[in-house]
Amino acid sequence: MTQSHRPRSARRTGLLAAAVAASLGLTAVALNVPSAVSAEAAPAAAAAGAAPAPGEVVLDEHFSGPALPAGFTAVEGDWKVEGGRLVGTSANSGQQSRITFGRHLDDFRIEATARFESVQDNARWTALGLDVPASGVTPWSIATMRTGTTAANGLEFAQRTPANVWNVTNTAAAPTAAGTGRDVRIAVEVHGTTALWIFDGKEALRTTLVARSADGGQALVVNGSTVSFDDLKVTALAPGGWLRPAGAPLTVFAHRGASSAAPENTLLSDEIARRGGAEWIENDVQPSKDGVPYVLHDDTVDRTTNGKGRIRDLTAAQIDSLDAGSWFGPAYAGARVPTLAAQLEDLRTRGGSLLLEIKGQHSRDEVARIVKEVRDHGMTGRVFVQSFEVDALRYTRELAPELPLGLLRGDFDADPVAVARDLGLSAYNPSDAGLAARPNVVKDLHAAGVAVNVWTVDSAARWKALDAAGVDGVITNRPAELAGWNSAWLQGGAPVRPAAPTVAITSPAAGATLDRAARPVTAVQSTGADTVRLTLDGKELAPGTALDATALPLGGHTLRAEATGPGGRAETTTAFTVAATPTGLAALVLTSGADRNAVATLTTMLGQGQYRPLAAWAEDQAGRGVVADRAGLIAADARALDTAPRG
Repeated sequence: MTQSHRPRSARRTGLLAAAVAASLGLTAVALNVPSAVSAEAAPAAAAAGAAPAPGEVVLDEHFSGPALPAGFTAVEGDWKVEGGRLVGTSANSGQQSRITFGRHLDDFRIEATARFESVQDNARWTALGLDVPASGVTPWSIATMRTGTTAANGLEFAQRTPANVWNVTNTAAAPTAAGTGRDVRIAVEVHGTTALWIFDGKEALRTTLVARSADGGQALVVNGSTVSFDDLKVTALAPGGWLRPAGAPLTVFAHRGASSAAPENTLLSDEIARRGGAEWIENDVQPSKDGVPYVLHDDTVDRTTNGKGRIRDLTAAQIDSLDAGSWFGPAYAGARVPTLAAQLEDLRTRGGSLLLEIKGQHSRDEVARIVKEVRDHGMTGRVFVQSFEVDALRYTRELAPELPLGLLRGDFDADPVAVARDLGLSAYNPSDAGLAARPNVVKDLHAAGVAVNVWTVDSAARWKALDAAGVDGVITNRPAELAGWNSAWLQGGAPVRPAAPTVAITSPAAGATLDRAARPVTAVQSTGADTVRLTLDGKELAPGTALDATALPLGGHTLRAEATGPGGRAETTTAFTVAATPTGLAALVLTSGADRNAVATLTTMLGQGQYRPLAAWAEDQAGRGVVADRAGLIAADARALDTAPRG
């Protein structure tokens, strides 16, 4: 996308830069996303090696027997079935008591009724295991709930790393306290490395940083407490769709990373975006002179590095030597222009998904190199390709049909749905201005199963309008702010959608017949509209304009009003007729600007009812005694009166 926002001074992020730079050296947890679902343990479908169908209940356990159900393995701590519930006990805060079950699933929902029976303190917790080996050894990923759930870290997404230490990736406060002795219905929906924490039926926390393995199943974990569980259920889900579910907030796409807080299209910018809550990192890719794909927006390195020249004229060695951070602020000196390979590896190991824009024209071989990098890093499940270039999308579809595609546009095509079908799009991504001009297209694309993600929007007022318009995601330079805006949105519950605007044309009245002497003032009434546009026969005019009937041809005319507001768009049309009358013809003659002799001649013939000679004389004098365009109108009215029935 074109540069729509130059980041502010980096003064306020200088300290963060140092911390983030250091964080890039942290031991990473590999996120290996499998290409197929493996078969483990209990259910018959798993035993047969078949991936469960979306909606299939993989596990549904109510603990009605006397012992642990088949397929449940107690790894640590005390686990037993008692009183129709599964009870797990952890003796102290250092013991992660866990029980494993289930099979590996990429897309699933795990839910249970949980109750803290006793706790050592309010910081103790229980967790749903999202990716845990059957043996229970590290690494594993969980969604935790403290007994003090209303604390800032009452809910968490966390990883137990291969080094057997915690990496807490996301925290939030639950809307109510779990406490002790109270049943709480908890659930997590997982799609690959993304997950949604649901507390008592309400979304509370999101992450894109679930560490995944090739074969980890599900688990329950208890720490420093005794917790009982009932109605444990695991359901297979369809792969995460691109359309925003009802009641969900806008998807956050970080434009060139967190480009308002760090130098764009760098690993630093990506890290800040990831930590700030972005669900997707949006970056641009272009090849060097020797064909290496690099993450860079402009076709030259001049603006964002200390070098000069077109990226396609520079070798990889030359690009690798450039400083891509000092231009933004001294705290970022030494940041590099990353290769696509480096970015993919960073996302693979540290978490996150990539909205990858193929920037500018690319040959088929250049697109093939991009596809190879994505596949070599095992990232086909976490990369979404977009471009303004139709050929680049066609090449991608041919070479890698598994990759979802998005078309970037400044304005909508005449028929966006037809274009989406032709290109096999998963998303159609217009500019904010393009969307504002045609907001109703969102419904048409959604009906065709195509998502709409709008670029590049940094205003909370526009986020509100885009949410109301029903778009799926926003590409923004301020991902942390949008993530916070989403959190506030969720705290208040899904807002009531603004009512659709209404619009009516009240003057001239529908079906009115006007003669040339009439000068009605146009009037439009609307509700719920920010803007109202009025046209007469396709030409725009301002509401409240007096219509000059002496300047309109005889016959029918159409007024059209369009109202646009937060709730969408409405339009209405009304028709009126300009008819010939003796009075109207007199007004036409007197306002025609004809010379004195011509006016005298015309009015004499009009008074005597000599309409046919009047028409002929007006045409003869066109451009001489009578202004040409008015002469034509006078002649047309006279002939209409000549042929009209005489009363």
